[in-house]
Amino acid sequence: MLSKEIKELIAKMTLEEKAGLCSGKGAWHTKAITRLGIPSIMMADGPHGLRKQSEEEDHLGNDHSRPATCFPTAATLACSWDRELVAKIGAALGKECQAEGISILLGPGVNIKRSPLCGRNFEYYAEDPYLTAELATSYVRAVQEEGVGTSLKHFAANNQEHRRMSVDAQVDERTLREIYLAAFEQVVKKAQPWTVMCAYNKLNGEYCAEHTPLLTDLLKKEWGHEGFVVSDWGAVNDRVKGLTAGLELEMPSSSGINDHKLVEAVKKGELAEGVLDQAVERILRVIYKAVEHRKEGATFDQQAHHRLAREAGRECMVLLKNDDQILPLKSGETIAVLGALAKNPQFQGGGSSRVNPTKVDQPYTELEKAAGNQTKLLYAAGYCLDQDERAEDLLTAAQRVAAQAQVAVVFVGSTPETEGEDRSHLRIPDGQRALIEAVTEVQPNVVVVLSNGSPVEMPWLGKVKGVLASYLGGQAAGGAIADLLFGAANPCGKLAETFPQELAHNPSYLNFPGEGDRVDYREGLFVGYRYYDTKKIKPLFPFGYGLSYTTYAYTGMTVEHKEISADQTVTVTVRVKNTGSRAGKEIIQIYIKDQKSSVIRPEKELKAFAKVALAPGEEQAVTFTLDKRAFAYFSVESKDWWVESGEFVIMVGSSAQEIRLIETIRVNSKQTMEKKFNRNSIFQDLLADPVGAALIADLIPQIAGNVDPARIMKQIEYMPLRALLSFSQGKVDEAMLAKILAKLNRET
Repeated sequence: MLSKEIKELIAKMTLEEKAGLCSGKGAWHTKAITRLGIPSIMMADGPHGLRKQSEEEDHLGNDHSRPATCFPTAATLACSWDRELVAKIGAALGKECQAEGISILLGPGVNIKRSPLCGRNFEYYAEDPYLTAELATSYVRAVQEEGVGTSLKHFAANNQEHRRMSVDAQVDERTLREIYLAAFEQVVKKAQPWTVMCAYNKLNGEYCAEHTPLLTDLLKKEWGHEGFVVSDWGAVNDRVKGLTAGLELEMPSSSGINDHKLVEAVKKGELAEGVLDQAVERILRVIYKAVEHRKEGATFDQQAHHRLAREAGRECMVLLKNDDQILPLKSGETIAVLGALAKNPQFQGGGSSRVNPTKVDQPYTELEKAAGNQTKLLYAAGYCLDQDERAEDLLTAAQRVAAQAQVAVVFVGSTPETEGEDRSHLRIPDGQRALIEAVTEVQPNVVVVLSNGSPVEMPWLGKVKGVLASYLGGQAAGGAIADLLFGAANPCGKLAETFPQELAHNPSYLNFPGEGDRVDYREGLFVGYRYYDTKKIKPLFPFGYGLSYTTYAYTGMTVEHKEISADQTVTVTVRVKNTGSRAGKEIIQIYIKDQKSSVIRPEKELKAFAKVALAPGEEQAVTFTLDKRAFAYFSVESKDWWVESGEFVIMVGSSAQEIRLIETIRVNSKQTMEKKFNRNSIFQDLLADPVGAALIADLIPQIAGNVDPARIMKQIEYMPLRALLSFSQGKVDEAMLAKILAKLNRET
């Protein structure tokens, strides 16, 4: 529908109808206005699988939903570092939405993993905003190409579940821009999600649901978002204030309570009807876009989507350890498969994203299929899934089974992760840890398969030979695990988050989850690997890490230009060769370091990556393009992305801590910071300014007398300009100081 037609439609609506359209009907639908032919559309949860409920009452994942493909969670998908794979899953989800009559799929979540304790980290991609943005952009584009809208969430700084509906996240502007808003910015600018979902929490003292600088100034005006903002379910505090700030649609329904408040606010002159009209227009544009793209009679292939889920699992799972090449498993051996999770898999998290899968691959059954007739499998539960404590009888039975085998594969998982509740530690349940330790007492060849939505501590790591992090791999995870363990596929996933050796090493440790209703992001920019690398703290496993059954060599790094202006792009090429005997996929990562900066910056930051498939002996040239943003930081003073002239190191790595190749280039910036000086500006700051440096060079000899000017400068570098009145022995008076300031500020 054209904008003109929508405006004409709005003109026919009553005040009550306009207000009513700005809230939902029940939990999942927008309201219809039958007399005007305005239809209702339905939305549903589903970042990694559609959760369409037949009942209206529940939005927390407690009630049953229609069967749908449960794909690997976002935390798992991020470990693929594969834009094309994420797009294939997005397209599949779009098809399932069309088949179920869903117009808006609520996701993806692009919140940054500030702490590994956040209960919803399994729904979020990474600790790095660039990786998050690239994958989420692919996802949004693919879903929407199927004629289904997305809802980019949770905007913003929703990085914990503890007191999530009341907590006030205190974050400085530069950290917000560079870490917590950067992914939102890219996805909005490059993919235009139909909706953006505001977060529950406050941000710097204001609820996100009524945050004008966030919802209007930034999202709509600066980034150019064309769709509407929808509340997280139950996030509305003050409806009138929220609508004024840029929150168009309240979900779920408030049963008319907040609609009435909007009507009364207009009648009393507290809310301009034009503001309400703008909100209605944004909502109607999306409603009619959904109607125009609706595919009647749409279906999807459940089996094909299950195969895609299995493919995704193979691409995402991360091989963390493989001593003595214990993997892939050898045929003809006796293998002990231990742990209740081998038959009762943990493949997704809890809460609003919980999917009712179309089928579930049991790991043990899939291992049996992959093993063939020549390989014997033995099983023991080892622990109880419904309790954390060790079960001595089950441990004894597991030891007995393990002792009969050539190798033991132990299935364990993190404590259940769910919306609404943060973890309190990074340990696996005590009973599962006891199983690993008990098995290693009788069996030297142990492989651990870990089902996890976030990092876990591994005090047992030195006792086992292999670790495969399967993450929360979706309904086909069992088959993907079997494919990787037996070598039908080569592991190629790499971590999208740092695994610390212990929780206390995490940068947010002292300030998570905060005190009362306030949490201070005192670590600032130093989230994830930015902290560990800068602080030189060795993690258990670094960001970007992952092993393969083959090996890769990096050579021939070239940089198109050794000197560029900040407005230019630069091309970086590196040659990567598969030097092993198996086909595989390698993820090449580009990090940038500013050699010398006037502001605090991390040791290095991810700015490009690529995943390439290589046959044994095959070599490829992989090319990356770096633009201004790759070298920039956000300047709070100028309210813009800023590049300082200087030397930048371009690093090519296979992880954040395994840098293979390095080149240095010079970037020349034409940007100039308009800094205003005053009586309290210190001499050191003046020296950074060309006019100031010239003034000081003339001034210091005049007031130094017989004293070495260099000595004088050393003494006064941290003094304010006004100190000249006291220390110049009358050579500088107020009039002269005023002239100096006028020259510094280019007023003369």
